[in-house]
Amino acid sequence: MGAKLAVGLVAGSVLQALTRTSLLMLVPDHVISLPVPMVWQLVTYAFIATDPLSVIFGALVMVSVGGPLEAAWGARRLLWFALGVTALSGALTVALFFPFDAVRSEPFPGAWVMGSAMWVAFGLYVGRGQTGFWGVPCTGHSLALIGAGFVVLNALMTGVLPMVPQLLALVLTLAYMRGANPRLLWGRLQSWRLQRKASARNRHLRVIGSERNMPRDSDRYLH
Repeated sequence: MGAKLAVGLVAGSVLQALTRTSLLMLVPDHVISLPVPMVWQLVTYAFIATDPLSVIFGALVMVSVGGPLEAAWGARRLLWFALGVTALSGALTVALFFPFDAVRSEPFPGAWVMGSAMWVAFGLYVGRGQTGFWGVPCTGHSLALIGAGFVVLNALMTGVLPMVPQLLALVLTLAYMRGANPRLLWGRLQSWRLQRKASARNRHLRVIGSERNMPRDSDRYLH
């Protein structure tokens, strides 16, 4: 799956370079435009990079961390995570920029939104275990910190505005890896509902008697 995402990144970026349009990149004003909202941009921008280094290194990241994550999660969960975090980051970006006309027409490529999310997720999955960063041994937590550091450093040096989707993706990835995924949240909701239902049933029960009121020769288990 990581290799397929990498191929999609290369193909989308080449198509973007040939057409020179913003139909595939995330443009908040296009997503909310009427009468035809371009909602597909929430997904397609994940496969767009606008410079050769982003295409090459983005594809390498997806392949290198996608394999271990797929082995641990399965292909379907990896796909839902990669596209889900990227699309949700795009939707939150649209919502944040909606009140500001000056920035609603800003185009966003999303290759590193998805790539950063996968990078940090892999690091957090490894945790205290050992992995490597381009041949340098490090822990998973250190690898995740390096990935997040690239995003923060880029925001400081180039401006926060272009990095909003990536910053949001980091927050969503951290929340997901700390247990805030839809399946777990649904399970917790179901558990809470069952506990409430059980408590409601228990309210109708009352103790018939106590040991203090029983005869001395009475068997406590028969009462």
